[in-house]
Amino acid sequence: MNETNEPIPNPEATADLAGLAPSLEEQLSALQARHDELNDAFLRAKAEAENARRRAEEDVSKARKFGVEAFAEAMLPVKDSLELATTLPNATPEQLLEGVHATLRQLTAALERNRVMPIAPPAGTKFDPHQHQAISVVPAEQDANTVVAVLQKGYLIADRVLRPALVTVAAPK
Repeated sequence: MNETNEPIPNPEATADLAGLAPSLEEQLSALQARHDELNDAFLRAKAEAENARRRAEEDVSKARKFGVEAFAEAMLPVKDSLELATTLPNATPEQLLEGVHATLRQLTAALERNRVMPIAPPAGTKFDPHQHQAISVVPAEQDANTVVAVLQKGYLIADRVLRPALVTVAAPK
């Protein structure tokens, strides 16, 4: 120490510090550049995620709005056939019945194209409460808890029951 109580600078230590200063400045500059790069990448990823979320919301909205479009298109020929049938004043019962059968075929095809399938279990099928609704239990020669008769067809859309089939079920013996 000198007379002013200040440490005497070591010339070797001062030279080492002077050599570190540019190195620290370079490291700081490099770290700031890397920070800016990562911050930019983060902001871009955040914007992309927001855009993807918005596009998904739009797709869901469109699916809800236009989800029945294909079904409606399939039903239009059926409507046209029914309207045509009402404009035939001199149609015979046989012609009307033929038209009804043709319209029923159109309707069945339209439902099948849209994955609406009938549930009509044959007699003897095991009763399934997920697809069948028992209206009554009747004595029958077949096994208990099996379908005796279908009173009204049920329908599935894809694998979801739209309406269960109304059935009578064999009573236990």
